[in-house]
Amino acid sequence: MDHIVRLDSRQEAALQAIADKFVASHKGDVMKALKAMIVTNGHLQERVDALSAPRRATR
Repeated sequence: MDHIVRLDSRQEAALQAIADKFVASHKGDVMKALKAMIVTNGHLQERVDALSAPRRATR
């Protein structure tokens, strides 16, 4: 990890609320929610990589 984010108590509480909703949306199954998050992050990373890749000139 090359970037550490520090949260204040208000940000931590907001993050916890979002995490609780995300786990609840997966019927309380933390592992299922974690796997879904990993897959989502993978798809998002692929999109970021595609956007930041050097573009080839088209003629």
